[in-house]
Amino acid sequence: MSLHDDLTSVQRRLDDLMRCVARLDEPCGDSLDMRRVRSAAAHLRDSLDLLKVSAPVDAGRRQVEMVAVPDAPYDRGLWADAEDEGLGSPHRHAP
Repeated sequence: MSLHDDLTSVQRRLDDLMRCVARLDEPCGDSLDMRRVRSAAAHLRDSLDLLKVSAPVDAGRRQVEMVAVPDAPYDRGLWADAEDEGLGSPHRHAP
């Protein structure tokens, strides 16, 4: 799925959540817990709106940059004074 499809899917589910919260309003009344649920749902809606504005338009179409690795052997000077992991220096014996 592309980013746009994911955001649209989340928006649909959030709309369903908002409808369910509205239906809970009548039986639960204006209790502290219900106000928290309404506030949390509104916060999610606001956060999703901000995400949709800041999301890159072409995030789903991002291309991977290819890096060419030469077949020639590496310069041995790159490894001078390097220690083999787990074996230590070449001048000492392995454990």
